[in-house]
Amino acid sequence: MNAQKVTEHIIRWLKTYAENAGVKGFVIGVSGGIDSAATSTLCAATGFPTLCVEMPIHQAPNQVTRAEAHIAQLKDRYANVSSVRVDLTNSFDNFINVVPEVASSEQVALSLANTRARLRMTTLYYFAGLHNYLVAGTGNKVEDFGVGFYTKYGDGGVDLSPIADLMKSEVYEIAAFLKVPKVIQEAQPTDGLFGDSRTDEDQIGASYDELEWAMKMQDLEKTANDFTGREQEVFKIYSKLNSINQHKMNPIPVCHIPKNL
Repeated sequence: MNAQKVTEHIIRWLKTYAENAGVKGFVIGVSGGIDSAATSTLCAATGFPTLCVEMPIHQAPNQVTRAEAHIAQLKDRYANVSSVRVDLTNSFDNFINVVPEVASSEQVALSLANTRARLRMTTLYYFAGLHNYLVAGTGNKVEDFGVGFYTKYGDGGVDLSPIADLMKSEVYEIAAFLKVPKVIQEAQPTDGLFGDSRTDEDQIGASYDELEWAMKMQDLEKTANDFTGREQEVFKIYSKLNSINQHKMNPIPVCHIPKNL
């Protein structure tokens, strides 16, 4: 991949889309991770007003400091970048206090993690509506179309997806070309939705490099029986997630009523 040419292509695409849509700029949730850092830099490079929104919810300090460092760097480089911090911790805690209490379980933890993502989506659209901006998505190809590693109507609720045709490894290449802070480039990927130190690999059971490999093998119409050992294990992980998360990747099903009814 030619990082410079791909970067220039995405920036042109963003500018053209914004111009055709008649909007004034972009809003992005900045988490301190590589995907949001690359996306926000690409949006900033368009010259359109770019609002970076921090939305901590019981967030780990290292995630907060990475986000702050990235935003500070962006502001130094681009005069069109602004930022706002909205601490959603109290909103999240209040939500927990008003819903019926249930026994703690892994399912409860997952549901609350998705609730965090949906609170953030709501916040981004508040600012988008306020300023006539577009919400820029930060999902990459493996997450969005491989394993469905995102929250439906959370971080999956966006207006456009600048990096969704890039593998995670390619996002790193773009981020390096864009001079994203080294601390972000070197950090372990995490969605930060559980309030602990778990990484994406901890949740999925495979690294992004392994998932990229499995995605390519699926495209070649391979099956689990074509592999052994760790490769077979990774392919099964990928295949299972790709299958059960199709409801995220496909359009919302519509019940069409026959004309004769």
